[in-house]
Amino acid sequence: MTLMLHAGASALDYADLRLLETPAPTPTHVPIPHHRLVDMVRHTLGFYGHAVAEEHHGVTPDGMRYFGVLSLTSTYGDYTDTVGLRNSHDKTFPVGISFGSRVFVCDNLAFIADHVVRRRHTPNARRDLPGLVGDLIEPLADQREAQHRAIARYRATELSPGAADHAILELYRAGVITVTRIAEILARWQDPPCDWGGPSAWRLFNCVTQALAGRIAENPSLTRRLHEVIDAICIGESADAPVPAALPAAV
Repeated sequence: MTLMLHAGASALDYADLRLLETPAPTPTHVPIPHHRLVDMVRHTLGFYGHAVAEEHHGVTPDGMRYFGVLSLTSTYGDYTDTVGLRNSHDKTFPVGISFGSRVFVCDNLAFIADHVVRRRHTPNARRDLPGLVGDLIEPLADQREAQHRAIARYRATELSPGAADHAILELYRAGVITVTRIAEILARWQDPPCDWGGPSAWRLFNCVTQALAGRIAENPSLTRRLHEVIDAICIGESADAPVPAALPAAV
């Protein structure tokens, strides 16, 4: 789970979040209390069968801007899905709710994920937002399953040294990485800093996402292009081999 607070915001727990004051509404701007947004998302996640395992919250010193992430219990193994939240009382940005395999919520206003809902603080926001949250979370189970199948495919696709070199060049050609990143990614590939398993598409995927964390935050299209390249490599490497539909959950 990623919650970066490096532009003035600081972390706090949910109990302290509830103590923050919410500015009075105006005819055109109706602030939603930060903790109400958290409550709404938690309740909707629970209604659709998703359990929150961990949560982190942060606010700016004046309490006007809120950032948070909720980690969901995974039934698939050693990774989790996350829901990202942000809210403001000073009209800086609309209410934001997102989820995906790589949610990035940052107090420098970078906010990306696979799916995002944004809603301005209008007088109708309180009425409309619960429905929008429901529309976002209702299909989450199917999308979590699809994500799991993709990760299973990455893990099942072994890459030879030549295939890994080709994949890295394809990432360069697709504009996912620059030439200056190639050596860094190769070093991670040959000596992984984390346990990403054997030489597979999953290891390469993690090498790239770790190397490009900052750039992905600034340019969300990199995430899509990264998946496109890795998916193509998996198809090419696994054309003559069966790909498992799912992996058993870790014991």
